[in-house]
Amino acid sequence: MIGLRRFLEQLRSEGVLREIREPLSPVYEVSATVGKEPTLFTDVNGSRVVMNILGSRELLAKALGVPHDRIIHHLSSCPTEGEVKIVGDSPAKEIIEKPDLSMLPVLTHFEGDGAPYITAGVVVSEYEGVMNASIHRLGVTGKDRLVARLVEFRHTYNLHRKAAENGESLPIAIVIGIDPVILFAVSTRVPEGREFNYASALRGEPVELFECKNGIKVPHAEIVLEGYIHPTEVADEGPFVDISGTYDIIRKQPVIHLTNMMHRRDPIYHALLPAGGEHHILMGVPYEPLIFNEVKKVADVRNVVLTSGGCCYFHAAVQIHKSSDDDEARKAIEATFAAHKSLKHVIIVDEDINIFDPNDIEFAIATRVKGDEDIYIYPNVRGSTLDPRSENGIGTKVGIDATMDLSKRWKFQRVRRPKI
Repeated sequence: MIGLRRFLEQLRSEGVLREIREPLSPVYEVSATVGKEPTLFTDVNGSRVVMNILGSRELLAKALGVPHDRIIHHLSSCPTEGEVKIVGDSPAKEIIEKPDLSMLPVLTHFEGDGAPYITAGVVVSEYEGVMNASIHRLGVTGKDRLVARLVEFRHTYNLHRKAAENGESLPIAIVIGIDPVILFAVSTRVPEGREFNYASALRGEPVELFECKNGIKVPHAEIVLEGYIHPTEVADEGPFVDISGTYDIIRKQPVIHLTNMMHRRDPIYHALLPAGGEHHILMGVPYEPLIFNEVKKVADVRNVVLTSGGCCYFHAAVQIHKSSDDDEARKAIEATFAAHKSLKHVIIVDEDINIFDPNDIEFAIATRVKGDEDIYIYPNVRGSTLDPRSENGIGTKVGIDATMDLSKRWKFQRVRRPKI
């Protein structure tokens, strides 16, 4: 696997890694200093912190080893089943000690944050032979305690609830500073327990896993925190800035007790800036192949993008080739909403529209949309609690057919400059 350190060396050799050696506090100063480029802070309370390693599509393409314009095709055709390899040792075991979160440069990102938050920690859990790996925001409440936001009815929530119903704690391990491809893989919706298999398939080589003291198997990392989610104990979680750049609410959420901590010598702590580019890429791009493959069932789909202006989460642009049926666009709208249930608005465009160019998308709306015929409204449906306009996750979805009328195609075709 490429590994975090090797990827950083690649970025450094290509001249795209910014390094800041000025001493900074983890409280506000790092978040105030970071820009959009990959950045390594070498002295955050004496520790190293890296941000934005997957902060753009270009960086994701580098990690995946594919051209920028082929990401969707690579992801939509990649199998979810790759081989994983169990190994007996790991560089993460270089130092093993009692858990003490004050030793880590956990960031407080914004004024109003409810706590310092671990934002790039992958929580690996297992119960009754069922494994899950996913990113959760983790608020620090003590040297060996965290409060985790577990979204209702997703895998970690379900495993914790099942363990709690049996009066048992859920064993977990939190890995920080992992291979960027594994980080992307665990952000993707794949069959239950196949996150590391998917990472192996993406890389074309096995992901190595090693076993923690509590039996949880995890990939190599800069930092590993072991512990368990208490069956009944809860604490206030939040406020926290989420994908929209607005504050999510305070909730009672499960408490994690840590029992062991191991890390590399001079570890590199990875942090995601809430509502930053890396947050958007990891939350949004994994839905694009799901949309692509669902739309492919009803239309000749060419490309999909979750737009940056839509927080890489709420807005999608889908490019199709219409051949004989004007109704393909409506079918594509409904397939898109079926694939990404938190989506709020989708626009369907023709293949001559550049879906990465907001001006081109606006041009399609301006010239190819008739409001009373081409806009589809779906009120009072399940969306996302992260949408500030929703009420407990219930809102309205809108689909826009911005494709050409096939019977009058000549009216919509764009002029081309003559060649001299």
